[in-house]
Amino acid sequence: MTATLQAPPERHAVAETLTSGGRRFTIGKVLAALGITLLILIEVLPLLWLLMSSLKSPSEFSSQPMWALPEGLYWENYVDAWTRGNMDVYIRNSILATFPAIILLLAAGVMAGFALEVLKWRGRSGVLLMFVIGLMVPMQMILLPLFAMYFRSGLLNNPLALILTYTATGLPLTVFMMAGYYRSVPREIIESAVVDGASIYRVFFSITLPLLRNAIMTIAIVQFFFFWNDLLFALTFMTTNDSRTIQAGLLAFIGQFGQTEWGPTFASICISIVPTLLIYLILNQRVMKGLTDGAVKG
Repeated sequence: MTATLQAPPERHAVAETLTSGGRRFTIGKVLAALGITLLILIEVLPLLWLLMSSLKSPSEFSSQPMWALPEGLYWENYVDAWTRGNMDVYIRNSILATFPAIILLLAAGVMAGFALEVLKWRGRSGVLLMFVIGLMVPMQMILLPLFAMYFRSGLLNNPLALILTYTATGLPLTVFMMAGYYRSVPREIIESAVVDGASIYRVFFSITLPLLRNAIMTIAIVQFFFFWNDLLFALTFMTTNDSRTIQAGLLAFIGQFGQTEWGPTFASICISIVPTLLIYLILNQRVMKGLTDGAVKG
């Protein structure tokens, strides 16, 4: 007489799975998928509602519920936002302030990161610590001194005021991130180049820059989002309608037609989102790779 032993059922079904079409889905994966789906809905639904609202006629805002679909495509809202709302002027001012600041910031930050992490000189740790301390300075603390300086220098309502401010305030984060990226570059590559007779400039331009192009692109995108969406400095230093950037212009847009016209207002917000959305969609892979380049030392 033989006896067979059966394994007792597990009280906690940690390895419980669902099978469908030959694929195995653990409970954890299902919960993770539901969580990701919920996050996507939280992010996407407001954008869809914003787009639908920008296509409604003025009468629909008072006669229909907030979540109702538009009866037609009322593109006149975008025409009003672009012409009467001066969105073309605001976008031009944002471009004139943002892109020169990013160029100056990358030029200074990339070179400073190289000097602080690759080169060996006395006091470099203290200098890097000063940049890290700069990350802790609240922007509101420097607002009044900067306003006084720009007022006396005649730089108010001038894009140069925003370019200088964006470059200075973005430099600590850029230098700190670039120092981490340079730290991930294998020292054997740099030492081999030096042994072969490469100068400092050759090492910088021909070796480190190509290795860190994704990291530099990531920093540029991150700073672009900060500068493009800035309201504090733009609202303080740009006081005239012709000098406002897009975020300050959106704030002034509400109510400038007498009673607020929500259709053109929502259309102007959609227009302001387009540049950031396009840049992210085009450079998404580079940004993701750049974020992980400095995570592991090579």
